[in-house]
Amino acid sequence: MSFGDPNNPYGHGQPPQQPQAPAPGYGYPQQTPPGAPPQGYGYPAAPPVQQPYGDGYLPGAPAQMPGITRASQIMLGVIALAHAVIAVLYGVALGQWDETMAEAGVTGDSEAEAIADLGKGVVVFFLGLATVFAILGLALLLQYAKGGNGVRVCSIVYGSFAIVTGIFMIAAYGIGLIIIAISILVIVFSAKRASAEWFRRPRY
Repeated sequence: MSFGDPNNPYGHGQPPQQPQAPAPGYGYPQQTPPGAPPQGYGYPAAPPVQQPYGDGYLPGAPAQMPGITRASQIMLGVIALAHAVIAVLYGVALGQWDETMAEAGVTGDSEAEAIADLGKGVVVFFLGLATVFAILGLALLLQYAKGGNGVRVCSIVYGSFAIVTGIFMIAAYGIGLIIIAISILVIVFSAKRASAEWFRRPRY
């Protein structure tokens, strides 16, 4: 097969050359075969992002209860014990109520007896309230080792209500002032980041 005279400018000239494929690594990136992972441009692939565990908790949470959380637990026990003491004091006062009213000459006067009965009802109310606070404090105290973030939130709420109890008990041998001071510390310690990390730690 002839392609004409090579010296003839009007001839067919040289046979057409096949286009050569560009060398890999230059120009546009090469097509990735199906099923193969995408290739970068000579840079190493980024490391995989570490996924959180459990309910969005990252590893590295404290394995042991922090000291500030332990202090909050101990103070919570002190508040519960103080409420137990208050309940005992109200119980003693309630047991001696009728005798005290009789010695005061209240018996026989209907109006005075009505006021005395009202005061007795108030004592019964505070007795029940102090008993409930003592039981709640004990329940929270026992949940510090294995409880979740709800225990921390309940401790803050418990400390807030305990301040109110302390205000009513200021006149009772100074117990109210102790309750107020310790309740404020429980709120502060429970709100600390170390306590939050402890109660939000992953559980397997």
